[in-house]
Amino acid sequence: MKLADLRKLSIRQNLKIRFQLSNGLECVITEHGVAQVPALGRVPDFNLEQELVSISEFVLDSAAQEQKRPVAPRRIGREELALMAAPAGSAAGSEHEEE
Repeated sequence: MKLADLRKLSIRQNLKIRFQLSNGLECVITEHGVAQVPALGRVPDFNLEQELVSISEFVLDSAAQEQKRPVAPRRIGREELALMAAPAGSAAGSEHEEE
């Protein structure tokens, strides 16, 4: 799973994807596919793509919150997020080819 996969997922599903970096900062991938580190006040001394390799837990927030019924953020593991981020036809397509 690459950062580009998460960016596409955030756009497709209108999500904000958050995760903790090894230095204690938080990265947010917005519903527009932009990766941000809000607390960063200088040029980073890390690479988000390399940091992503070690991340095991993510928090998903719906960007389209209804005011009457807000949706609570959802914590998910790396494997589940990787399945969500996989191209739409990759998992389903391989099953149908075998039939």
